Amino acid sequence: MTKYRLLTLEELKSLEKEFIDYLVINGITPEKWVEIKTDNPEGADKVIAHFSEVIIESVLRKIKYLEARGKNYLFTYQCNQNSIVLVAIEGPKRSKIDFTNVENLQISLKKYVGKIQAYTTSKPYAKTREEELFDMLQNGCVISDDKLFKAISLVLAENAHPINN
Repeated sequence: MTKYRLLTLEELKSLEKEFIDYLVINGITPEKWVEIKTDNPEGADKVIAHFSEVIIESVLRKIKYLEARGKNYLFTYQCNQNSIVLVAIEGPKRSKIDFTNVENLQISLKKYVGKIQAYTTSKPYAKTREEELFDMLQNGCVISDDKLFKAISLVLAENAHPINN
């Protein structure tokens, strides 16, 4: 059982050089790898599972920001070492607001000014940082940069009336 998930065949193919390096570092020659795949498929699966874990863990460690968008919400997260910070905006439930793309985001912010709630909160990770980020990615978050997080943080600072949990 892997900690995260197995890499897909497409992902493995794109990481062929890294996988070969991984095998070499672990003392597995090309001939030995062919032998393992042929004589011990479970052993080969374990090697692939461990490689998958190493790669995914490496990606997770580099994440600094995540985001999740819906029609009437936009959540941005700053992923610190020991805690995660949420900066969010939400519009009225029954409005035609749409935060799913940049053009609609700007239009919606102008059109619904005063009706959009912006807030921030933070919490320590309940699991390891990487496990929580992995779960968030599995549940619809995407890796982001700092631009959106900082822009919404600036809106909060300018309004000076955030709800802070």
